[in-house]
Amino acid sequence: MRIPRFYRLIVDLHSVSRTYGSGHSAVAALRDVSLQVPEGELVALAGRSGSGKTTLLNIIGGLDRPDHGEVIVDGTDLAQLDEAGLERVRRETVAFIFQGFGLVPELTAMENVGLPLRLRRTPPEARERRAALLLDLVGLGEQGEHRPDEMSGGQMQRVAIARALAGSPRLLIADEPTGQLDTETGLAVMALIRGVVEAEGMTAIVSTHDPVMIALADRVLRIEDGMLIDD
Repeated sequence: MRIPRFYRLIVDLHSVSRTYGSGHSAVAALRDVSLQVPEGELVALAGRSGSGKTTLLNIIGGLDRPDHGEVIVDGTDLAQLDEAGLERVRRETVAFIFQGFGLVPELTAMENVGLPLRLRRTPPEARERRAALLLDLVGLGEQGEHRPDEMSGGQMQRVAIARALAGSPRLLIADEPTGQLDTETGLAVMALIRGVVEAEGMTAIVSTHDPVMIALADRVLRIEDGMLIDD
């Protein structure tokens, strides 16, 4: 019998803890965090600065390792992977969006979006076709030849979203994606993330302070002093 899509777990964490430093200077960034996120869900992760949001996202995305606990992403136990294995997960399964955009300034919007596909050695024609499709999806079909310094902050974030989607990831992780945008532009970007999650059929975890993003999410998780306090 085919398992309904909703019951397929993309993120499955058990008793995850992470401490930085040692002795009197030790800081417990995460404390015994357990979390399950099924396929197709948009989760908003809310909490004040320093609460542990970024650490949790980094561990789920394979950018950091927990001191204790189990991290399973799309059926893969990240603790069993070496650095090459983690890099493969980040390249093939997980995509990231950061508030700093992270675009290559010398490349056009089309080239920035196609960069992950170039790293995968996707043929140029297929790469350009996918990049054009994604720029259309984020409303920038006419700006493909523009470089970052020719675009607004909202447009650059849209390009960053399109680039994150280029490799058809199973999981999208966004860390304060509207932190550098004005309210109106941030609202448009948040609505876009909601739309692309549905259009691409992926799972997304978005850390945010914004009540609009929280309202758009399927579920809200709140983190305080490294602990999930509301699931």
